Amino acid sequence: MSEAFRKALRTLTYGLYVVTSRSGGELSAATVNFLTQTSFNPPLVVVALKRDSGLQRAVESSRSFAVNVLSADQKQLAADFFKPVKVEGNNINGHPFRLSRTLSLPVLEECPAWFECQVVEKVDQGDHVIYVGKVVDGELVRQADRYLVMWDTGWYYGG
Repeated sequence: MSEAFRKALRTLTYGLYVVTSRSGGELSAATVNFLTQTSFNPPLVVVALKRDSGLQRAVESSRSFAVNVLSADQKQLAADFFKPVKVEGNNINGHPFRLSRTLSLPVLEECPAWFECQVVEKVDQGDHVIYVGKVVDGELVRQADRYLVMWDTGWYYGG
């Protein structure tokens, strides 16, 4: 793939989110950017997770995931979930969490919004596995002025 082609793909706009899951007693979490809403009725989102990652294996096993929405000032929080997951008490990678109401998935208390999804479909292509999730619950904890997008970070992923 040429550098020009990679740069063209990097012009796509991406939000940044921390996606979490729980398989058995083990929690998984990672910062992702391949995520979008795909339906209003029923409310559906799709997320693409890196094949064979801990998060992808947890979602595959539990058939559920939570999306933690980041505000524009939470770049460091996003960076903290590029690291392997470390759970200490009620903290994941140093950030407090609680279990969600419906599916008992970890949701980050610092995030302005979260929603939890039950997997209804899977597309297994390429180096990521795509999951379609039906949104079953969520909460806007507080309104943010802006939400974190890839361009605001100086990071590049894609292409």
